Amino acid sequence: MKTSQALVCLAAFGSVAACNTTKKSQTVNYKAMNNPFFVKSSLQYQAPVFDKIKNEHFKPAFDLGMKMQNDELAKITGNKEAPTFKNTVVPLETSGEILKRAQSVFYNFTSANTSPEIQALEQEYAPKFSAHRDGIFLNEALFARISKLYGNRFALGLDAEDKKLLEYYYEQFTIAGANLSAPDKEKMKKLNEQEAGLIASYTTKLLAARKAGGVFFDQASDLDGLTAEELEAAKNDAKAAGKDGKYLLALQNTTQQPLLQSLKNRATREKLFKASWTRAEKGDENDTRSLIEQIAKLRLQKAKLMGKPNYAAWKLQDQMAKTPEAAKEMLKQVATPAVATAQKEALALQELIDQQKGGFKLAAWDWSFYAEQLRKAKYDLEESEIKPYFEVTTVLEKGVFFAAEQLYGVTFKKRSDIPVYHPDVVAYEVFDRDGSSIAIYYLDFYTRDNKSGGAWMSNYVDQSFVLGQKPVIVNVFNYQKPAPGRPSLISFDDVSTMFHEFGHSIHGLFAHQKYVTLSGTSVPRDFVEFPSQINEHWALEPSVLKNYALHYQTKQVIPQSLLDKMKKAGTFNQGFNVTELAAAAALDLEWHSISDESQVTNANDFEQKALQNVGLLVAEVPPRYHSPYFLHIWGNGYSAGYYAYIWSEILDNDAYEWFKANGGMTRANGDRFREYILSVGNTMDLNEAFKNFTGHKADIKPLLRNRGFIQ
Repeated sequence: MKTSQALVCLAAFGSVAACNTTKKSQTVNYKAMNNPFFVKSSLQYQAPVFDKIKNEHFKPAFDLGMKMQNDELAKITGNKEAPTFKNTVVPLETSGEILKRAQSVFYNFTSANTSPEIQALEQEYAPKFSAHRDGIFLNEALFARISKLYGNRFALGLDAEDKKLLEYYYEQFTIAGANLSAPDKEKMKKLNEQEAGLIASYTTKLLAARKAGGVFFDQASDLDGLTAEELEAAKNDAKAAGKDGKYLLALQNTTQQPLLQSLKNRATREKLFKASWTRAEKGDENDTRSLIEQIAKLRLQKAKLMGKPNYAAWKLQDQMAKTPEAAKEMLKQVATPAVATAQKEALALQELIDQQKGGFKLAAWDWSFYAEQLRKAKYDLEESEIKPYFEVTTVLEKGVFFAAEQLYGVTFKKRSDIPVYHPDVVAYEVFDRDGSSIAIYYLDFYTRDNKSGGAWMSNYVDQSFVLGQKPVIVNVFNYQKPAPGRPSLISFDDVSTMFHEFGHSIHGLFAHQKYVTLSGTSVPRDFVEFPSQINEHWALEPSVLKNYALHYQTKQVIPQSLLDKMKKAGTFNQGFNVTELAAAAALDLEWHSISDESQVTNANDFEQKALQNVGLLVAEVPPRYHSPYFLHIWGNGYSAGYYAYIWSEILDNDAYEWFKANGGMTRANGDRFREYILSVGNTMDLNEAFKNFTGHKADIKPLLRNRGFIQ
């Protein structure tokens, strides 16, 4: 008998010695196990012990973590006393410590440092995690206690954050289906499990498709227009891929590829663009089209089960927009002038092609190349002239960090003693304006074939006063890693991306909440991009720009003449930029506004018809993400929410005009923004938070002015 019990413990938790099999106690002495997830990290702010974490630690941590959280929830529902905030909401909020600790590392790894073992675990546990979440939010006894408290919330004497947490949980239980009948709850559970499995398959296939989609070239002459550094990097990438002597252009996650603006050979441009566009639709094992069609249908089934006409109507009810109609109306106001501007831009590019006796019609793979030429002709400005002033570490420390210090008083100290999950990753400790230490911050700059495309911010540890936690945050990028001994030079678009992602990080760094659920960036999708987008403006603030825009060889500050050209070119190509973004946002909403499964046709046909219906089918300006590789909406939680980037941009441009009207980049203004926006988390109505900062409701006109669509 003891032997069988020991084997059960070994299978579940990975250590016979850790099992206590006495008759009096069936508990597990998990602290005795050699698994770093079973106890709080001893590192500063519970930063993950990356030097001790191994892939084999995840499975036992998941199993034990779910078991322990279920035990904690059973204790709540088994409590014979009347529900109170203290005996119901607080233990619910603080449950699942081991599971959350393991998941935070695991899901950062699935995006930034995956492996076949990680991918297999993701496929195995996605349905299990979905079922576990349903076990919480479809738990009748638990919802009964939450519901009773919610109905009596005004008489409970709760402070504002406690009341908000109760309201949040009630809303999330309701949205999840807690009011469904028992049979319908079972249907919802099955749909959730199926969707989770499909999403895990999708992300695995897409990463493989991006890796396999890179384009090899035999001759350096095929890549005429690239710098010596870019050519050397392409050659090294090919060698690493087992094709020594060739050149590899790896794919970025977006439709357009950064190198298209430099490549002189039109056949090369077309080859690279089409490799990007078709990466996940080749009829092979990495083809994602069938998966996204299935996901769209499942999401509609879930919405119908909840009595909603479509998935977008169900998904947006707790967002700032509230309804898909509001999101679509906002998009229309932006997209209409954007398309008109893009069409004018296309005519100008065609004229340039004709002047050069090109003999062809402008295509999507030509846009960046000729736009760069036109920008140079119009503003005497080209990317190669700018890049030498943007070395990645200098941009970070003398640009991003400098701006944060000027606005908010925070400072950063590099920490080489904190373990990291990859040699490319660097760590910093963050200090507040009073000199107190407030966070650990990691950066992972360079693209790898085991990393998802794009750039993002996430937490390893979330801030919470109740849990005594300070934030541990990571920013992940996909910049091209330079050849050994070469400087890491980035474009100004990459500079903007760094400021953008740090805007998310500063939002997380200034979290000031009791509860993780309401802390920092745990806000609606159409608000979360606001702090990141307004932070992009500081990249062009003269005092900031001159501090970090230093020539990597001469260390000379970027000349004022070049700055003037950059500012004059600020509204250049904005028709294209906004149209490709609006097209992706509209495409997302169309996928999630279907009201009948028969509307889900072949993914490519659906996309073409959807864009045509909303006036955003512009051949020369394809959507920023094509449906088969639109990771945001099929795998990263932005389903029916990609419009949030433009919605948040309305907030950011309006707020930036407030900054300009009130003295600009001052500490007083930074402190005000921190108080009213960055530190409120999800503890209040965020429309009110915005109004508290600016003194008025958000206005779309500053965005249209900034993009050059109106005067």
